[in-house]
Amino acid sequence: MTSAPRSTSTLAVVSLCFGIAGWTVLPFIGAIVAVICGHLARREICQTVSEPLDGDGLAVTGLVLGYAQLVLSVVGMLFFWTLLLGLFHLVRP
Repeated sequence: MTSAPRSTSTLAVVSLCFGIAGWTVLPFIGAIVAVICGHLARREICQTVSEPLDGDGLAVTGLVLGYAQLVLSVVGMLFFWTLLLGLFHLVRP
C-alpha cells in the first residue's frame, strides 16, 4: 500500500524565493514579501488537516532570510542617517 505524495505549500516556496531575492535583487521589498508569505505558509501548513502539506522548513528559511534582511536594512539606514547628521554638524559653523 503506497500513500499519495504530499504536496508542498506554494506560499512556503514563494517565501523562500523572495527571501533569496531580498538578498540579491529586491533588498527591502523581497524581505517584506518573504516574511508575510512565510507566516501565511506556516499557518496554512498547521491548519491543513485533510491533506497535510510539506514546506515548513522552506517557510522558516524564508522567514529567517526576510527578518535578517529587514534588520540589516534598518541598521544600515540608522548608520547612514547618523553619519549624515554627523557630517552636517561638522560642516555647519
